Amino acid sequence: MLLMTTVSGAQPPAVVSPVTLAIVNGRVWTGDPQRPWADAVAIAGDRIAEVGSSAAIAKRVPKGATVIDAKGGMVTPGFIDSHVHFLTGGFGLTSVQLRDARTRELFIGRIAAYAKTVPSGTWIQQGDWDHMLWGGELPTRAWIDSVTPNHPVWINRLDGHMSLANSAALRAAGVTRDTKDVAGGEIVRDAAGEPTGVLKDNAMGLVDRVVPEPTRAQSLAALDAAMTHVAARGVTSVHHMGTWDELAVFEQAHRDGRLRTRIYAAVPLATWARLRDTLAARGGVRGDAWLHVGGLKGFVDGSLGSHTAAMLEPFTDAPSDRGFFVTLPEVMADWVTGADAAGLHVMVHAIGDRAIRSQLDLYERVAAAHGARDRRFRIEHAQHIAPSDVGRFATLGVIASMQPYHAIDDGRWAEQVIGPVRAQGTYAFRSLLDRKTRIAFGSDWFVAPATPLEGIYAAVTRRTLDDAHPGGWVPSQKIAVEEALAAYTREAAYAEFMEQEKGMLRRGMLADVVVLDRDLTRIAPETIRDARVRVTVVGGRIVHDGR
Repeated sequence: MLLMTTVSGAQPPAVVSPVTLAIVNGRVWTGDPQRPWADAVAIAGDRIAEVGSSAAIAKRVPKGATVIDAKGGMVTPGFIDSHVHFLTGGFGLTSVQLRDARTRELFIGRIAAYAKTVPSGTWIQQGDWDHMLWGGELPTRAWIDSVTPNHPVWINRLDGHMSLANSAALRAAGVTRDTKDVAGGEIVRDAAGEPTGVLKDNAMGLVDRVVPEPTRAQSLAALDAAMTHVAARGVTSVHHMGTWDELAVFEQAHRDGRLRTRIYAAVPLATWARLRDTLAARGGVRGDAWLHVGGLKGFVDGSLGSHTAAMLEPFTDAPSDRGFFVTLPEVMADWVTGADAAGLHVMVHAIGDRAIRSQLDLYERVAAAHGARDRRFRIEHAQHIAPSDVGRFATLGVIASMQPYHAIDDGRWAEQVIGPVRAQGTYAFRSLLDRKTRIAFGSDWFVAPATPLEGIYAAVTRRTLDDAHPGGWVPSQKIAVEEALAAYTREAAYAEFMEQEKGMLRRGMLADVVVLDRDLTRIAPETIRDARVRVTVVGGRIVHDGR
């Protein structure tokens, strides 16, 4: 059972218990504008007891308390990843690994090798392939049928907006040349009209519906793997974009005392009425500091890499195509209107400039109709913003929930798709911050690595993964280290209505802390990605110790 009727608004409790853990001799970036720097932190139980000098805090440490010597390394609030698919990421840790498959041959070979490790009939899933690595040709079922005769294969592109099925998976789903196209999606077909095996966005549901559901035990194991994985990377909280079934897994883990990562669990926007009714049945209870709900996630469009982002003008490399809406505008309007009237938190995926404009327009109409309140509308990704729409985020109070790693990944090829002019407004961190927009950073894991240090590196340097832009891809959009840190901590906490509980190192707040091996503000920006997490603390408990 979730416990708290509210998760924001009240001041943290005073801390009077004895110190149980202290971190000393560090460069402590507190995230607190009133006191941004210190060199030690004292923790009592699950709360921050004091932030100050090592000498002062040493006097408060009783015998038997744990003391961590930061050895001059940086100490920050625990990183909050504002956009993940947590269980999918956990399952992906043991799936076939295709993210760095740079050739057709390597792609096929890895699938063949993985198929030999799992029982006949097992569905092979995830993979996270990127066809741009081998020149942009989409894979087909013909590539892999011969190496997977006994396994249905359903593997997604790394952005999650298109997947490849082998013939066995298409047969299981009943997808043939006679299958009708799906609104908001695409069944890719060859010259003869046969499905190639690639399905995009809403069409992916044709296969998704026949994939066996994981057991509860498998899901809990994936959750454990995910929590261990992110703890090693300094992540103490996540905003999970998922389903009701996944929420049930989190609730069971919470009841069993197994949570080591704090979770803000969003469910599909289409189910807003169910969330409204669920909360009403629970007396308004939304959760506690470990697990809380109230968020709803929807989609306007797809992704740039899949050519399913909704653009105002056609793609540069496909002049007859400007993407499409995954959710029809009138349907999205009904969902957002209902959810906002119920006091729920709306967060919507919008990548293309047409999708972003449509969602900003809708948010503006709904807020005007329902009146002022602290609603904190979010746009997830906000990748390709038309110049005239950049200032509207701050004006409307819309949070830009962005993933900086995408900039150095997509930056390798994005100009081929949208051209150099539109690229200037892509991942517009600097422009948004200059207009006082609140930005919350995340990873989009499984789509990208759940590694805030790589995200900070990306936001500060904008050096693409292929190092083809040593001065940064669209360098005018670079931001400072402390701005990136704030987006992963204080601003991310605000984006889940938890800024009174976490996101800063301040007396009385939750003791979620990360110790790094170096001060990110005092090193060459291009070396930020070499930094390492030494210790991760959640609620005063060490959950990762890499010393």
